[in-house]
Amino acid sequence: MPIPETTLLALLYLSLSGLYLLVAPAVIYFYLQQRWYNVSSVERTFMYFLVFFFFPGLLLLSPFLNLRPKPRNLKA
Repeated sequence: MPIPETTLLALLYLSLSGLYLLVAPAVIYFYLQQRWYNVSSVERTFMYFLVFFFFPGLLLLSPFLNLRPKPRNLKA
């Protein structure tokens, strides 16, 4: 028994929305966390574009973002 076309379409929309709202923003957050403090101006422009383009998903994951610098080890 084949799967109805509407079910396939619903699964496609569900997977694409999950990719847009959860998967891609999680990858972008990891990328931002690794590169935030040492990037070139071109790369920073690309980062801003990604944040603008994936804004709804980034907003959903924003409570888990921490871009503060790691504490320094000072020898005192």
